[in-house]
Amino acid sequence: MKMITAVIKPFKLDDVREALAAVGVQGVTVTEVKGFGRQKGHTELYRGAEYVVDFLPKVKVEVALSDDAVEGAIEAILNAAKTGKIGDGKIFISDLGQVIRIRTGESGDEAI
Repeated sequence: MKMITAVIKPFKLDDVREALAAVGVQGVTVTEVKGFGRQKGHTELYRGAEYVVDFLPKVKVEVALSDDAVEGAIEAILNAAKTGKIGDGKIFISDLGQVIRIRTGESGDEAI
């Protein structure tokens, strides 16, 4: 079992959600986050004053999957989130030791 965590641009969320649904992903957790990478923020002008925005708005998408579904989900996220410009985001894949569904007590792949 794997946990895919993707940090993407907010306006790409619907595209990513639809792409994941198309490859059979049923459950997704979404969190609004802020951060920066190579973009290192940007400067904005507000009421005549210039200020630096260090942390840019992003969306973190988390998906728990069985091992055989991981590659399809990664491809779906890559294709849906890519704009070709800096700040498109990152995908992190980590191992899940155990998953338990609270309602039924199921564990492992059955809980996903």
